[in-house]
Amino acid sequence: MSQRFCHVTTFYPPHNFGGDGIGIERLVRALARRGHPQTVVVDTDAFRLLAKREPELPQPEPGIEIVRLSSSQPTLSMLLTQQLGRPVFQRSALRELLESRRFDVVNFHNVSLVGGPAVWSYGDALKLQMAHEHWLVCPSHVLWRHNRELCDGRECLRCQLSFKRPPQLWRATDLLARHGRSIDAFIAMSEFSRAKHREFGFPFEMEVLPYFLPDPPADATAPTRMHDATQRPYFLFVGRLERIKGLDDVIPLLRELPQAELRIAGAGEYEGELRRLAQGIENVRFLGRVPNDELARQYAGCAALVVPSICFETFGIILIEAFRQGAPVVARRLGPFPEIVESTRAGELFSTRDELLAALRRVLADPARAALLGRNGYEAFARHYTESAVVPRYLEIVARAAARKGLALRA
Repeated sequence: MSQRFCHVTTFYPPHNFGGDGIGIERLVRALARRGHPQTVVVDTDAFRLLAKREPELPQPEPGIEIVRLSSSQPTLSMLLTQQLGRPVFQRSALRELLESRRFDVVNFHNVSLVGGPAVWSYGDALKLQMAHEHWLVCPSHVLWRHNRELCDGRECLRCQLSFKRPPQLWRATDLLARHGRSIDAFIAMSEFSRAKHREFGFPFEMEVLPYFLPDPPADATAPTRMHDATQRPYFLFVGRLERIKGLDDVIPLLRELPQAELRIAGAGEYEGELRRLAQGIENVRFLGRVPNDELARQYAGCAALVVPSICFETFGIILIEAFRQGAPVVARRLGPFPEIVESTRAGELFSTRDELLAALRRVLADPARAALLGRNGYEAFARHYTESAVVPRYLEIVARAAARKGLALRA
């Protein structure tokens, strides 16, 4: 029995910057392949203003409808939503869409700029809210206090000013708790993220559902790790080039690893600082934005993926991307990384620069052990992080929420 799904989000490819939009797109496509009609409501004002360019038009896909919202005053529209926690310019369009189209399920994603918590009350469908970031408990989304340190206690007013963002007026009210009662299931992307929401006073229970990647071919086996002996081995970093991604701790270590290379795949506002840090270190290479096919080859050939983030991530899609290619990971002992690395036995964890350097040296010194870690990662990916493994769990969350609400939905 098919259900009509609607997804409401600020970002969705190609109106997109990070991994959360890609994760939403994979979920939408997976549900469409299972015969559930999909409608995606995306705010184009936010992307247009933040990217300072016009987005590409999404390509038509079977079973997927894209509704692109825009306003005549995008800056004011975003500011009012950010301040008031409710849509202003888009209120009528959103309310009409969610109340007239008779969706079975509405899944809210990052609604910080498209509607805020007030949009949760629109319509009478079954409603989910996925926490791709920590926006539900953090005005800056990332629990990175004063733009310099991990947040272990609220100093939200000063923190927002340090990020050069106007303080959000709605957070001083009961808006989130009041409209949150309209949500039938909140979903965190990791056990760590669920615990962090609870620690910061989030008043509702949360389910846990990880990100996933497309299924491998039916006859696929663990990739064979092959290194080109004519080239020196390399470590790989993948992600936006921002201070919170932790590359400042990695780049200087390459002076002590002349037998290896660090390849950095990504771009961002912190790239200039990182290039200055890398001056004179000839075994650090900046690849820029890398197409997906080429990125898969980079994963497949690397000695290990390095994940040095110094902020509280909610999951880490790049870890399972590495697992899919049989690459081990070396990740900071922070956020969701320990639960992923320890449960999969697919890499090493570090806390200090010395521990990181030692872990990188072990990877280079023992290729057989690195290959075993890579096989463990691939096996964990195939069991737990594929579309076939995760989408049924998502539909089970939908079914349980429907049962609690007394709705006769079947997935």
